[in-house]
Amino acid sequence: MSNGKNGKGLLFGLIVLPLFIIAVVFLATTIENTRDVNVSIETSVQPEEAQLSPQVKRYEDEVRRYAAEEGIEAYTDVILALMMQESGGRGDDPMQASESHCGEVGCIEDPETSIKQGVSYFAYTLERAGGDVKLALQSYNFGAGFIDYVKENGGAYTQQLAIDFSAKKYEELKDTGIYSCIREEAEQYDACYGDIYYVDAVLDYYDEEI
Repeated sequence: MSNGKNGKGLLFGLIVLPLFIIAVVFLATTIENTRDVNVSIETSVQPEEAQLSPQVKRYEDEVRRYAAEEGIEAYTDVILALMMQESGGRGDDPMQASESHCGEVGCIEDPETSIKQGVSYFAYTLERAGGDVKLALQSYNFGAGFIDYVKENGGAYTQQLAIDFSAKKYEELKDTGIYSCIREEAEQYDACYGDIYYVDAVLDYYDEEI
């Protein structure tokens, strides 16, 4: 009797044990694959990128046409990013180009004039900046005087030069009461003339490296 029981036990072990091992391996593999899928999903999710608004995109043809007239059609996407930062494509002056047009805010009252003037002024700053796109962009915000300042201090755009120029201009003009810091981060530098982070803000809407 004992031999029969032992034989049955051995037979049971030979059948059940391999099945148990297979089940364990299968379960471990499934868990590992699930973990890999989860990791893949987690790593493939990217932060939402800044996008051009529909209001800006509707002006793409006009921007491209005026950019082509100025010989800078290749910079169309940069100009659209600039418009996005300036106004999001809203209002009668989406390029916020009145000051470069007439010397004061609010003199442009239709988008077509705004785009033509804005593109023309960007072309001007780009030429004077010797093709330095970051310098041209910051000069669109600060005015072309920033180009002269940069040429006197190394010749190429840097964030530090933007801070220094802004602080210098703010010191000269703060008693007018016209200027105040539009960014809290600029207060520590007393750099409240224009936007010292304008270049980065514009390029957030541009998907190529400059």
